[in-house]
Amino acid sequence: MDLWHPRNLAGYGRLPPAPQWPGNTRLALQFVLNVEEGAERTILNGDSGSENYLPELPGAQQYEGQRNYSAESLFDYGARVGFWRILRLFEQRQLPLTAFACGLALELNPDAGAALAELGHEVAGHGYRWIDYRQVDEATERDHIRRTRRIIEETTGTAPVGWYTGRVSANTRKLLVETGGLLYDSDAYDDELPYWLTEAGLSHLVIPYSLITNDIRYVTAPGCTTAEDFYTLLRDAFDLLWTEGQDSPRMMSVGLHSRFSGHPARAPAIARFLDHVAEHDGVWVCRRREIAEHWYRTIASV
Repeated sequence: MDLWHPRNLAGYGRLPPAPQWPGNTRLALQFVLNVEEGAERTILNGDSGSENYLPELPGAQQYEGQRNYSAESLFDYGARVGFWRILRLFEQRQLPLTAFACGLALELNPDAGAALAELGHEVAGHGYRWIDYRQVDEATERDHIRRTRRIIEETTGTAPVGWYTGRVSANTRKLLVETGGLLYDSDAYDDELPYWLTEAGLSHLVIPYSLITNDIRYVTAPGCTTAEDFYTLLRDAFDLLWTEGQDSPRMMSVGLHSRFSGHPARAPAIARFLDHVAEHDGVWVCRRREIAEHWYRTIASV
């Protein structure tokens, strides 16, 4: 078994813990904005070729040894336009979010980190690069974690307390625990509530993420074609969890990407969903670090 990556099919079973969210709310609702633009695979970053996961360009060829200007432009749109549109939607409603930020993305675009800090959003680590860390040796991944933490602190004024790599290696969680200073990681999709892991006498909190209530559905098949599709997906999940939360409080994660949801044809889904949430009592819209801090106070580690 890989360290820090156990497989557990039992989970909480029939008796999940009572989170006792602040104010006895039914549902902790957490929005994530992934900040990856500029950290993707490209020869400009020293890679042998360009990003080849391009669902917005069906049939696109892999580019080895040369730049893919179209791929770069798709990512650049997220940084130049989409990021700011999504931030405005949350600023207008005075709601917080957590950014999963790649170190290189903030290094190339420090204004993004400054804006997130100014608006009071949490910035968690997302690896230094938006790459598959299974293909990275342990020493390099350790250095990437260190560099990303430093860049986040330099651009936002606050060191990260959370982490989500996305495409993890067998070493990722072990390296995060060894590094120290983190309250949680989110590299799991196996539950709807946080849970503790232990290894060699050390406790570590996992706050699961979701690839279902996530705008990656726009670029996967079958997925969401329109903003109405994505809004319906989010609304239905919220309504069920809010109803269930009357008896057993729940948590919901929503994943967003500037280069996906930042387009004017898709951003209305976020706006409509935020307004739908506002029509309901008993919802705690929060940062991921607040969920971690609450869990440390109320649910004892194993």
